[in-house]
Amino acid sequence: MTTNDPGFSETGSTWIGHRRGTGPYTRIQLAMLLAGIATFAQLYAPQALLPQIAESFQVTIAESSLMVSMGTGGLAIAVVPWSLVADRIGRKRTISIAVVAATLLGLLSTAMPTFELTLAVRFLEGIALGGVPAVAMAYINEEIHRSDAAVAGGTFVAGNTIGGLSGRIISGPVGEATGSWEIGFLAVAALSILASILFMLLTPQPRGFIPMGGTGSTLGQSIQLTLSNAWKHLRNPVLLALYTQPFLLMGGFVAIYNYLGYHLTKAPFFLPVWVSSLVFLAYLAGTFTSPFAGRLASQYGRKRMLLIFQSITWVGLAIMLVPNIVAIVSGLIILTAAFFGAHAITSGWSGSFPKFGRAQSTALYNLSYYIGSSVLGFVGGLFFQQWGWPGLVGMVGALFLIAFVIAATVLPGRPLQAARQA
Repeated sequence: MTTNDPGFSETGSTWIGHRRGTGPYTRIQLAMLLAGIATFAQLYAPQALLPQIAESFQVTIAESSLMVSMGTGGLAIAVVPWSLVADRIGRKRTISIAVVAATLLGLLSTAMPTFELTLAVRFLEGIALGGVPAVAMAYINEEIHRSDAAVAGGTFVAGNTIGGLSGRIISGPVGEATGSWEIGFLAVAALSILASILFMLLTPQPRGFIPMGGTGSTLGQSIQLTLSNAWKHLRNPVLLALYTQPFLLMGGFVAIYNYLGYHLTKAPFFLPVWVSSLVFLAYLAGTFTSPFAGRLASQYGRKRMLLIFQSITWVGLAIMLVPNIVAIVSGLIILTAAFFGAHAITSGWSGSFPKFGRAQSTALYNLSYYIGSSVLGFVGGLFFQQWGWPGLVGMVGALFLIAFVIAATVLPGRPLQAARQA
């Protein structure tokens, strides 16, 4: 038996994935970019509005950051259940349901009369958003040829950066111009609606995975398999090391971005909110380095490039200690570029390393990623309140050092095949 579909092997009996340069590959790249935009624009829209939110609800600096932490916390606890849903109904359908539900909840959050109710809806919105990162890397690794999967994964992370950037630079200026953080939120929701519709129209039908719901397996069997896969992954030292990376790296990264606005709107800078929001353009550095990191990892090895990108994060942090706006922005660009380079490598690695349960592996990676964001993002506020900007930067530098040591001592170099779990 033979087939003209380039996604199959020459005999036509084995699915090997779409290759770079083909139409389906390009559509998947664009669709995953849009999924990242729809997700992360909503998740991080509050970050540029935290001073306004604190003033509107009369809460402290650290308390205002809960608008971000509740979203990321909801996402964190939802990624493993979403991986079960994706195994039952398929990857594309899961992502579509997730982004639509999240957008509706994002609209609802602007109508809540109290800070507590707003946080509750943000938590539910985070749960809905969990359906995207929970299965995106599994989908990519199933639909894209393994030779091109690292680059495709980097493109998804690039979409994350564009989404995070869009959420910040739209919500901040719109919120300040209108005097309403709610209108800033609504502007981001409009962007997410457009991205969600385009995602559903562009994504090709999955070919590399058959949902368990269509194979006759019961829900109980799906739950048992999900838990079994997750437990096996958590006992694998390489995967554990990979899951530790996002907790530490993302936790520190979000802490910097959470409180950068406060730092720039206070002495000695006194920047207006709309100007301080523009520093989030530094996110574009991550847009470029994410796919670039995927290519470098394919060429020179994931571990080597991960350690290089992690080392560069300290350079960015050190420069950000200089009390000068040009230095802070320059350091932020370097930090952002290096962080997303490291994240693109580790997120793709967590999806490709296991031979089984890839959806569970990417879900566990994202669980760690967003727990770090929620917990350490909040803890960073305590450091900032107590010791100011230098105290926050010192905390983040220590987190990055721990991540570097774990990666250097536990993660395998080439060849990867010998280290894969049996």
